[in-house]
Amino acid sequence: MVSLVPHLRATAALALPLIGSHMAQQAIIITDTVMTGWYGVEALAAVTLGSMIYFVIFIVGSGFAFAVMPMVAAAASAEDTRQVRRVTRMGLWISILAGLAMLPVFWFSGPILTALGQQPLLAAEAQGYLRIVGFALGLSLMIMVLKSHLAALEHTQIVLWATVAGAVLNAGLNWVLIFGRFGLPEMGIRGAAVASLGTYSLMFAILAVYAARARAMRPYTLFARIWRPDWEAFGQVFRLGWPIGLTHLAESGLFTASGLMMGWLGTVPLAAHGVAVQIASVTFMVHVGLSSAATVRTGRAWGRADLQGLRLGAAAALILSGAMVLLTVAAFLGLPGPLISLFLDPADPARPDILAIGTGLLAVAALFQLADAAQVMALGLLRGVQDTRVPMFYAILSYWALGIPASYLLGFPLGLGGPGIWLGLVIGLAVAAILMMTRFWQRHAGIAGAPAT
Repeated sequence: MVSLVPHLRATAALALPLIGSHMAQQAIIITDTVMTGWYGVEALAAVTLGSMIYFVIFIVGSGFAFAVMPMVAAAASAEDTRQVRRVTRMGLWISILAGLAMLPVFWFSGPILTALGQQPLLAAEAQGYLRIVGFALGLSLMIMVLKSHLAALEHTQIVLWATVAGAVLNAGLNWVLIFGRFGLPEMGIRGAAVASLGTYSLMFAILAVYAARARAMRPYTLFARIWRPDWEAFGQVFRLGWPIGLTHLAESGLFTASGLMMGWLGTVPLAAHGVAVQIASVTFMVHVGLSSAATVRTGRAWGRADLQGLRLGAAAALILSGAMVLLTVAAFLGLPGPLISLFLDPADPARPDILAIGTGLLAVAALFQLADAAQVMALGLLRGVQDTRVPMFYAILSYWALGIPASYLLGFPLGLGGPGIWLGLVIGLAVAAILMMTRFWQRHAGIAGAPAT
């Protein structure tokens, strides 16, 4: 146990700023939702619809940014500054190309949304939002690449403060541009889109300047001759990244399907689902931060062929994640009412029903947290050893072939309603966690023989 203590300290020190960064990113999303909701129900619906389209495209593209993290960590452990520079640059290249490739989708999103059954007026409003915020896609993906680059080099404080600065600017710009303060025109949801563009521009500038100018970053000369292609590194990032993007898409599809099913039960169950998911999302950010730290720690150990360091680093990350799960389970089971009440208007006549349904969902969420934390930690560990393709198939199998059918079966034919739908989520996430954890510990950590190379 003594040898594990340094790993616990190092993982916690690496993870805490990353957790804070994810919390700040969540604050940006919440701010957008709250302020467009203040502006009007139609505006909120249009931004919700537009954000859903944007998020699906972003989550696939972010796979290449996540691929940069273990590749930089492994290269840094081998003191290969050239490889660090190569993969990060090509991650930025892919981000720019993805942003440009998706612009037509954003620009003509109105007809696409109408063809998918959305009301023409709502689709037109969402298109106006997406035509502006679409220009932020390349920026947001490049931000993810720089975050991965800096986190892998264990410079996480700047990642935290850049995201906090973005959250503060986003709130201020939303207030000014949506409602037309200080003599500026009232822009509504287009103001929210311009605010997002400004926010991502600031965050990218902060991270890029640090990556280029900070004393510890200068040996990497990240932006020198960045216009020169490096097709070998481009291919390396692409091959590692596309399975990560599809894995993220499979997981987000599971949660989207559960939301649709909750909507079939009615407005109140859907509202309770939304509140419970929001609460679970906040606590989940802790595990996302720890997962990124696990990627870096295992990536560095894997890069220097340090099997013992890989095992201890993985164990430390899992212990910290497990401790958070215990705290979360205690809160969900012991304080469901106060937690749900934070999101409800005391005068809302539906409040008692939402509280009752939400309390049941949070009870299931106690199991859900364990399974969700385990699968995201397993993904982080596998990314650290640059194993992404087989986990992608595990995710598709677990989330789509098992999780979604289980949610439907338990929720409707078996009559369990909302808790049944959430139990389906637990089944999908638990199967993914078991498959991925088994693969990491047996194939890469050498528990069942020599680790794979």
